[in-house]
Amino acid sequence: MTVDNLINWFPFGAEWPVITFVSAVLICAIPVFLFIAVYALVAIYGELKISSFMQDKVGPMGQGVGLHAGKWGLLQPVADALKLILKEDIIPESADKKLFILAPFVVFVGAFITFAALPFSQEIIVADMNIGVFYILAVSSLGVIGIILAGWSSNNKWSLYGAMRSAAQIVSYEIPAGLSIITIVMLTGTLSMQGIIISQQGIIWGFLPNWIIFNNPFSFIAFFIFFISGVAECNRTPFDIPEAESELVAGAYTEYSGMRYAFFFLSEYANMFVVSGVAVAAFLGGWNSPIPGFMDSPPWGLFWFIGKSMSLIFLMIWFRWTFPRLRVDQLMSVCWKVFLPVSFVNIFGVGIWNLLVG
Repeated sequence: MTVDNLINWFPFGAEWPVITFVSAVLICAIPVFLFIAVYALVAIYGELKISSFMQDKVGPMGQGVGLHAGKWGLLQPVADALKLILKEDIIPESADKKLFILAPFVVFVGAFITFAALPFSQEIIVADMNIGVFYILAVSSLGVIGIILAGWSSNNKWSLYGAMRSAAQIVSYEIPAGLSIITIVMLTGTLSMQGIIISQQGIIWGFLPNWIIFNNPFSFIAFFIFFISGVAECNRTPFDIPEAESELVAGAYTEYSGMRYAFFFLSEYANMFVVSGVAVAAFLGGWNSPIPGFMDSPPWGLFWFIGKSMSLIFLMIWFRWTFPRLRVDQLMSVCWKVFLPVSFVNIFGVGIWNLLVG
């Protein structure tokens, strides 16, 4: 169901076009927001339990029902969310109050509107645009503005340091990520997210699903660069320099508390899903079944898309508890001296592969 379908469904759409459009957008936006909220709770619980397992601990056990030791801590993320909602909202006296209040909403909106072009299944997509890839790359950059606003308006040198680090990091890693997506456009000939997924139907090499990651050696390298760059754009370990607790307390978010801090937190997890969703749609067949022709109906398409995306989110969590944090100079060197040259070589490689192998 898309916004266009809903507009055509309204009986008086031609008479009240503005009201019809706003109503259609709201009908599509509310389920997306609820999905982000529920997914964030699941992802936080998963991160708590996965990190505890990797550190040989039991993790949260104090909230919710369960069978092991009486409780599994299933409601721990809910308790954390309630704590943030009920926590006192403090605005520093020396802060620029208008920008301070605006910043978390700018960051969240940048992550939220990106979901409009994510194809969850054959039929579930908010806006099936013919420039879906370009739209996602464009609006995902909006969060940088919010982070800079948060650091500047806090009137705190640690917040400003963290904001500038984050801006430099996100802007830098957007370049190799975008160059990796160019290889997808070259292979599929379309900027439509649904078109890219449809082009990956069938099998390749006689037994593999026709996913772009298996198309040629360069596409696998493009996936690797895109995913690692996405991890960096989400400020996840080992790229969490902007909010390095041992150096900057919490970076750009140091002065925030309560629901304003929760919006930053929610945006991080929303961005994790966006990066994983784009990687799944562009490289891993999207809502296509891993076994061509088997369980590929629209309900199963939703299952495959979310399942693949959550698998990549699991990888991000795994990275956090495995790799040490990079220094600032190492982080920028990886982008400009490694990923960027390799991305350019990848583009030429894909072009030559298409020309010779087809």
